Amino acid sequence: MSAGMLTGKTVLVTGASRGIGRATAAALHREGAHVILHYGNDKDSAQATANRLGERVHLLQGDLQDRAKRLRVWTEATAWRGGVDVLVNNAGAWLASDIDDAGAWQYGWQANYELNLLAPADLCRQAILGFRERGGGIIINVTSRSAHRGDDAEHLAYGAAKGGLLALTKGIARGYGKENILAYAVAPGWVATDISAHISPDNPMLQTLPLGEVTPPEDIAEMIAFLASGRSRHTTGATIDITGADYVR
Repeated sequence: MSAGMLTGKTVLVTGASRGIGRATAAALHREGAHVILHYGNDKDSAQATANRLGERVHLLQGDLQDRAKRLRVWTEATAWRGGVDVLVNNAGAWLASDIDDAGAWQYGWQANYELNLLAPADLCRQAILGFRERGGGIIINVTSRSAHRGDDAEHLAYGAAKGGLLALTKGIARGYGKENILAYAVAPGWVATDISAHISPDNPMLQTLPLGEVTPPEDIAEMIAFLASGRSRHTTGATIDITGADYVR
């Protein structure tokens, strides 16, 4: 990728204080984008990322599990530079839904629905409405391999929510392509983030991975940066699996 392919573009990245979001913000910034770095609670990490990137960064806090606050996130994001060109729905969490505990089951489904499906859906809606006024735009949703194969027994709701997000992405691509609104999904497997931080280098699980390692967040970030450039418009509606061949469809 040549330098500056996103020069002049404004990109909102949710959940950008660490992991995939932080790597994505760095990749987008490197390519010339003005980056809105959203975070939920980890202000120190978000500020450190902003300080490291320097100019063309705007910090924005908001609890995406609260509908009013996630709508405020969009309003404030668009106010920074008069609009958003690309939305990257990265924020999410691997939340359990214990089938043996009625309370935990109910909470798990509600929490996964709010954070992993409804929050990005609401932001997608706002983006589509805004993109119409700007002559188009790009949405990139971070789903999961769980969207294809389901998740484990402790995380059924997570897999269902990510499956819903994947279907939403396809529907947006099909429904709004004529308005120059493009939508892509990236579906990572195991990624070297906080979720997998407990995995030691000698963990037997690593031996089952074709590349012998969990995926670096930078690999996902590079794909997101390319999709954000709009250089492959006819890829709209596609899902890019980034699993190191751990899951191959």
